[in-house]
Amino acid sequence: MSSLQTHVKRRKDNGKNTIRETFGDRIFLTVTYIVLTVVLIAVLYPLIYILSSSLSSPAAVSSGKVWLWPVDFTLDGYKAVLGNDQVISGYANSLFYTVCGTLISVTLTIMIAYPLSKKTFIGRSPLIMFITFTMLFSGGLIPTYLVVKSMGLIDTRWALLIPNAVWVWQVIIARTFFQNSIPEELSEAAEIDGCSDIRFIFSVMLPLAKPIVAVLSLMYAVGQWNAYFDALIYLKSQSLYPLQLILRSILILNNGSGTIDAAEMVRQQQMAELMKFALIVVASLPVLVIYPFVQRYFVQGMLIGSVKG
Repeated sequence: MSSLQTHVKRRKDNGKNTIRETFGDRIFLTVTYIVLTVVLIAVLYPLIYILSSSLSSPAAVSSGKVWLWPVDFTLDGYKAVLGNDQVISGYANSLFYTVCGTLISVTLTIMIAYPLSKKTFIGRSPLIMFITFTMLFSGGLIPTYLVVKSMGLIDTRWALLIPNAVWVWQVIIARTFFQNSIPEELSEAAEIDGCSDIRFIFSVMLPLAKPIVAVLSLMYAVGQWNAYFDALIYLKSQSLYPLQLILRSILILNNGSGTIDAAEMVRQQQMAELMKFALIVVASLPVLVIYPFVQRYFVQGMLIGSVKG
């Protein structure tokens, strides 16, 4: 019996059905693991540093003693953040804008994308070209502001929900998903059975479109949660400010009451530095909580929706 036959028999006897890796394959895998480890550390370390800083004492944070683990563990930063009425109001406003804005945006996106996925839709090609044109060219900030003002949306919650309710790229992704995942024969069979368009959408199309709905919801929710520029332009009442605008005021403008006493000034500066890290953690928490629930749909929806149909 040859050495090759002996090797194959030994593998079968051991119940293993594996292929031997060459020396080049092992080098490639080793280099890949090293690169991925470096990338993981580069991505993970800032997150750990921010979390550790938010749990450290103000003096340790301001003096740069925090590197990896919390120094002089304390929750003073979170107490100061959660005890700030502006932060609580901004958090509630951001939750409202995110939930309502995501519902409006996903609904409008599906209402636009699904008809455009039908080849029998009259005026389909010109409408797609018109929608794509808006992705490349826009009226600019001042004309947009004048439109929003003429509609009476200045200093209202609708100013953050309506003007940017639909993103063209999301419409294209959803349209491609509907074209590739929902066959025409299915809608034709439903029409023969007497199913109306509205019933087909809610009973057949939406259950099959869970991956793309999850992708759209995550994209719109993250965009709405992180948005602050529209609020900076359209809102005047501080009671309507989202959390990101409050966070901007603390991080950039560093609003706070002035004081003459030098020791008190140093203490306030240290506390403001600690609050920055605590605010970053608090502001990122909803996205980190939501993502694991939609992650399994995210990859599937992006792969199907990004393939040209």
